Amino acid sequence: MGMTLAEKIIASAAGVELVRPGDIHTVELDLLMSNDGTTHLTIDMYRKLAQPRIADVSKLVWIVDHNMPCDSVKTAASHKKMRDFAREHGITFYEGKGVCHQIMMEEHVRPGQLIFGADSHTCAYGALGAFGTGVGCTDYLYAMVTGKSWVLVPESLRFDLKGRLRPGVTARDLILTIIGRIGANGANYKAMEFAGEGLKSLTMSDRIAICNLCVEAGAKTAVMEADEVAQAYLAQRGRTPKAIFHSDEDAVYAGVYEVDLDSIVPVVAKPHFVDQVVPAEECRGIRIDEAFLGSCNNGRIEDLRAAAAILRGRKVAERVRFLVVPASAQVFRQAMEEGLMKVFLEAGAIVMNANCSVCWGSCQGVIGEGETLISTGTRNFKGRAGHPNSYVYLASSETVTASAILGHIALASDLPPMEE
Repeated sequence: MGMTLAEKIIASAAGVELVRPGDIHTVELDLLMSNDGTTHLTIDMYRKLAQPRIADVSKLVWIVDHNMPCDSVKTAASHKKMRDFAREHGITFYEGKGVCHQIMMEEHVRPGQLIFGADSHTCAYGALGAFGTGVGCTDYLYAMVTGKSWVLVPESLRFDLKGRLRPGVTARDLILTIIGRIGANGANYKAMEFAGEGLKSLTMSDRIAICNLCVEAGAKTAVMEADEVAQAYLAQRGRTPKAIFHSDEDAVYAGVYEVDLDSIVPVVAKPHFVDQVVPAEECRGIRIDEAFLGSCNNGRIEDLRAAAAILRGRKVAERVRFLVVPASAQVFRQAMEEGLMKVFLEAGAIVMNANCSVCWGSCQGVIGEGETLISTGTRNFKGRAGHPNSYVYLASSETVTASAILGHIALASDLPPMEE
């Protein structure tokens, strides 16, 4: 009986030939990422250790992104603590460079790695054939001190993709549709593996968006085989795979789903749960106060290009705040070079520095009581983006942009044609 892709990565990290779901293995970690959401707590615990040590500082990557720039004196203190500790110990440190997962994909992740991140959306790294999973600060501290941790081998769910997404339909529509089908608990502590001929038609940006959001179905991780698309992305950035694994033909899955990409339509996740997914046309006309384009799920250059193509020559609705927040400084620079920022500014959008912004909901762009946000962020829980009595709808960059123009939830196809 063979192994799945996720099982093979764990077996490699554990130094064993075979693992099975339910096994517990001690694993050697390749990278440890932490951001300003919890790193200050990790530092406090570290300083209380009887014999504090860092097993391998080269494996640590710390990133300030959640509250960047600072929103309070308290935040400034936690950032300073993180900054000073990183400097003291020689930890790779990013500040003002963008959202942690985007930076990790641009600069660090390699196929075959096992990576812990002190953030739930670490599963995004599966787009490059790595096993990324989120952990809390206690597990992070143990891994930081020992270089190792334990993993309970998850069962795997396989999603066989066929066909191709139609024009106007995005990878975000695809993953939201899947989450809507299987539910927010549909992949609890499982690995979501994506494969099939349809995968070949998806770009790296598409793949990151898919893997990134799998935790919203309860997944332990998400994985895709590092094929030619992934390897080309890696080569462009001067990195090579640690290892490229393939699921065995006789691997055992807890469930197998066939997904016809041609059948996917633009969708919206309604408040207050990510799995409350309906066709976007069912939400047409719902008034919005704010629109957000950004986050680790949809702040890449491809998303900005799609939004700018819709917005070019048009204006944001007068009473709508449209926040455009690139996922990294690299994306921001590229958008400037391509003239996209000019389009956003001329249309009346608010362009912000690369950070988590309103997806995190603790600083920039929070919404008030009774207000409605349509967002490319990762979550729409009650109070996630501001006041507890506010409403967050999740949608694609295209749907968010069209909604910002019309002032209510709308599809790009609802926009009147541009005058010659």
